[in-house]
Amino acid sequence: MTKLSECLGCRLSNQLEPVNIIYENEYVCCFLDIQPFNEGHTLILPKQHYLDVEELDIETANAIMRASMIISRAIKKLYNPDGITICQNGGKFNDLSHYHMHVIPRYEEQPFYIEEQKDTTIEKSHFSETKAKLEDMIGKLSSTKGGNNRRSAN
Repeated sequence: MTKLSECLGCRLSNQLEPVNIIYENEYVCCFLDIQPFNEGHTLILPKQHYLDVEELDIETANAIMRASMIISRAIKKLYNPDGITICQNGGKFNDLSHYHMHVIPRYEEQPFYIEEQKDTTIEKSHFSETKAKLEDMIGKLSSTKGGNNRRSAN
């Protein structure tokens, strides 16, 4: 078996599993988290397999950071959060066995760590709308910055 077929993160980032892509380029695939903390919660995964941050090559690391900046700008414009949390869980806390970064809109009245699993029914019911809004905002922000960022065709 190849890493692509063994690794859930590889299958997700290479779209062999269903994902709601909001942004991608040759290095990364960015899509809505299936268990969102808040609407707009996005995962950034490299298309190549890496397990932990120290394994990333510089091009991929830069692409991940650029994507986090693009997505953060779009989330701020769309959802007006009190802040953005960007995090990555490594080692045994990496539930995908593939490097990934979370970009999470946050609001002051919410605790970040909650004891019980949050009911994400509302956020999940908005996936199509959230995906469309974020893709559109990323496109608008990219065109006003004159950047060469590519959006997903999905």
